[in-house]
Amino acid sequence: MFVVIRSVFWLTVAYLVIRPGADLPDTGAMAAQAMANGSQVVAAQIQAMPCDSLQCVGGKAVLAATLQQSAAASTVKAAVPADKIAPIPRPRPDRAG
Repeated sequence: MFVVIRSVFWLTVAYLVIRPGADLPDTGAMAAQAMANGSQVVAAQIQAMPCDSLQCVGGKAVLAATLQQSAAASTVKAAVPADKIAPIPRPRPDRAG
């Protein structure tokens, strides 16, 4: 009997957490925002490092440019053409009858 009561309790809790019609957050937007924030933090840490040589300054510039490009590239989504769909079912070969 205790197993049944425990199961009912956890099923009720799960229903309250994952109820039908609940608005779920947009995970793509959250991921893009997290990547942008992370890139900003990394860029700030790189800029805070002291540099004495030209090689260090050049390395910092390359890293900053790479971080900006990766942030811009992560927001672009490829478009999938809808008109090029494979025929289903595939046509049978002539030798199959």
